[in-house]
Amino acid sequence: MRMKKIYFWADRCNGCRACEVVCVEKQSLTKSLFMATMEQPAPQTRIYMEKFGGHYWASICQNCVEALCVGACMTGAMQYSETGEVFHNLKQCVGCWMCVMVCPFGAVVPLKEVNKAGKCNLCKDEINPPCVVACTQKALCYCTPEEYEMKVAGDWYAISHHRE
Repeated sequence: MRMKKIYFWADRCNGCRACEVVCVEKQSLTKSLFMATMEQPAPQTRIYMEKFGGHYWASICQNCVEALCVGACMTGAMQYSETGEVFHNLKQCVGCWMCVMVCPFGAVVPLKEVNKAGKCNLCKDEINPPCVVACTQKALCYCTPEEYEMKVAGDWYAISHHRE
């Protein structure tokens, strides 16, 4: 089975940030957005939306095949799973921020209140990551590289044939 990851289509995103909100809820101890605002340490999103020009862009772990964060981690807290995803063992993390510094996607972030690094774990306890489910614009897709290519080709086909 091929590894799935989260893909992002900037042209579909309207910047609603529903993905960030549901991620904070998922990261919270109470699993309640309302109660999460009172938690200490405060839960922190693992997907970040930024606006560049007229478009939004998502910073989220790309689960790189040759992940710089894994190579830079001196404690082994950043590792590959058996299926190839990059995962982070919070208990092993010493908060040196090397993984934060080397991630070219800005997807590994300092969790300052606990003085450790954090990244998306794909919510492996869910069938589909909640951020993907929450995206009403379908700007996020949890799929294999092959499924993503078919979806992109389908978008291109639909757009090019709509103009005719």
